[in-house]
Amino acid sequence: MNRPAAFTLAGLLLAAAAAFAGESATPARALPKVRVSPDGRGFVTNEGQPFVPFGVNYFRPGTGWAPQVWKQFDAEATRGDFARLRELGGNCVRVFLTFGSFYLEPGRLAEEGLAKFDQFLALAEEAGLYVHPTGPDHWEGLPEWARGDRIAEERVLQALEEFWKLLATRYRDRNVIFAYDLLNEPEVRWDTPAMKVRWNAWLQTQYSVAAKVREAWGTPERPVALGEVPVPARDAPPGRELLDFQRCREAVADEWTRRQAMAIKSADPQALVTVGLIQWSVPVGIAGAWHYAGFRPERQAPWLDFLEVHFYPLAVGFYEYRNEEDELRNLAYLDCVVREVARSGKPVVLAEFGWYGGGKPTINSGRHPFASEEQQARWCRRVVETTAGSVCGWLNWGLYDHPGARDVTEFIGLLTADGREKAWAREFQALARRFTTGIPARIAPANAPALDWDRLLVDTAARDAFRARYFDWYRQLSPR
Repeated sequence: MNRPAAFTLAGLLLAAAAAFAGESATPARALPKVRVSPDGRGFVTNEGQPFVPFGVNYFRPGTGWAPQVWKQFDAEATRGDFARLRELGGNCVRVFLTFGSFYLEPGRLAEEGLAKFDQFLALAEEAGLYVHPTGPDHWEGLPEWARGDRIAEERVLQALEEFWKLLATRYRDRNVIFAYDLLNEPEVRWDTPAMKVRWNAWLQTQYSVAAKVREAWGTPERPVALGEVPVPARDAPPGRELLDFQRCREAVADEWTRRQAMAIKSADPQALVTVGLIQWSVPVGIAGAWHYAGFRPERQAPWLDFLEVHFYPLAVGFYEYRNEEDELRNLAYLDCVVREVARSGKPVVLAEFGWYGGGKPTINSGRHPFASEEQQARWCRRVVETTAGSVCGWLNWGLYDHPGARDVTEFIGLLTADGREKAWAREFQALARRFTTGIPARIAPANAPALDWDRLLVDTAARDAFRARYFDWYRQLSPR
C-alpha cells in the first residue's frame, strides 16, 4: 500500500565496526543465496532447494502512520516478531527503506540508517528469514530535492541510480537479501513540468516534425509546435493523442526501471531486482485513463529478474464481504491481473495482499461494517489459492493490525496489535506448509478473454465491457 531483540555485545560491536568501515556485518550463519530457477518458474537456492517467498510486509504497531520503521527501530521487538513469523511458517519480510533514514543527501547513504539495517539483516538471518528491501520512500519524510516528480525528473533519477550503486555494493555478499524492489507502487504522474518535457521529447523521437503529429492525430487544423505540445487533459476523449501519451508514460517508466536495475547490477550482478507494481499497472480496474500507473508488466520484464504485483479487493467499491458475488467479482479481477503480469514469462510474486477482519474499521467515518476474523481468513486463503497457478510467492500486508492506520491496515494483520494470533494467522500457517515445499506448478493459461491494451488505456466503455466479459468467463470456471 502507498500510505502516506537486543544484540549480544559481540553482535553490537560487529555491527558498529561494519557501519564505521562502510561494510555490512558478516552473520554467524549465512542463508543460502536465492536465484531464479533454471526453468524460470520460480526460485531456488544455490543449494538446489526450491524457495517460495511466503511472509509479510514488516512494520510495527504503535510507531505512527506512516509507520516509523527505522526512526523507532526496536531490535528486541523485531527479534520477537521474526520468531513469531517463523513459527507461523513465514520465510521472508519485505521492508520499506526511506529517504528520512537512509538517503537525505544525493550520493551519500546515512550511516545511522545503515547501522539499523545491519541489525535488521542479522536478526532476520538469525530467525531464518530473507529480507526484501524496497527503494527509498516517503514514510519517514522527504528531503527537498526529492519532493518533485520522482519518476520523470532527471536529477532524482540520477540520485536513485547512485543510491542503488552504494547500497548494492555494501550488501553484495549478503545472501539474506532476497531481492531489491525499486519502489513501492510507482506511478507515472500525469501533468508535471518534467512530464511535459518528457512528452515533447517523446513526440520529437516518434514523429520528428509537427505535420506528422497532426496527421497521426487527425487534427490538421490544430497548430502544433514540437516542444510546446501540452499534456492531454485527464478526461481527454479516446483517440490517438491520448494513446500516444500513455505510450510516452510507459516509456518514462521503462527508463526509470532500466537505469536503476542496471545500477544495481553494475554493483552486484547476482542481485535479484524487481519493482512492486500496483494493481492498476494492468488497466482493467482503473477509474480513468489518468489512473493507469504507466508501468506495463511486459515492457518492464526485460529489466527485471521477476515481477511483483499488489492486489486489494476493489472490484465493486470497498469490499465488505456482503455476498458471494462480490467475492467472485474480486477474485475474477485478481485472476485477470495476475494472469496478465505472468504473461511476461518471468516469475511473479504477489508482494502485497490482504483485507480487514476482526473489527469495524474507523476509516471513512466508520461506515464500513464489522468483519470477522474468519471472513478475513477465508478471503486471504482464496487469494492464495486463486493465484497459485500464476504466482510463486505471497507476502501479506502486515504482520500486526495497526490501530491508527487510515486504511484497512487497521485490521489486516496475522496478529492483533497486542500479539494475539488471529484466524488468518492459523490459515497462513497451513498455507505456508502447503505452498513452500516446492515451486508452485505453473498452470497453462486457460482461454481467458484477451486484454486489448490500447483500447483499455483510453476507453472507459471498453474497460467496463472487458470486466463484464471476464467476470462471465471466470464465473463459468469457478466451482459452485
